Amino acid sequence: MNATQKRSDEREVRKIAGRRIVFDGEGFFEDPDDWSEAAARILAEEAGLKTMTREHWRIVMFLRDYYFQNGRAPLNKDLKAGTGLRVAEIEGLFPGGLKYGARRLAGLPNPKSCM
Repeated sequence: MNATQKRSDEREVRKIAGRRIVFDGEGFFEDPDDWSEAAARILAEEAGLKTMTREHWRIVMFLRDYYFQNGRAPLNKDLKAGTGLRVAEIEGLFPGGLKYGARRLAGLPNPKSCM
């Protein structure tokens, strides 16, 4: 591992939109309550998504609502049923796809820690 690579168990603390946010080694929120719309916009821009459209926000909010109601992220079938979109459509909307795009921008913890 070189100096620019992070181990997946490393943590990163960043100040984003006036908040101190702890991320795991893959860039996922440690605490979903640290999320804010402003943080999502900044992270989206860093990922190459210059504008969050209504569709992006609808997916992000669905992911957050589902997570807080069920204690876990939705399965693909739940995501499809809840948004009316195919998983491939959702992945195409977010740089990084569903996991590193939509889930991360929604402030959900790493899927590895949700099992």
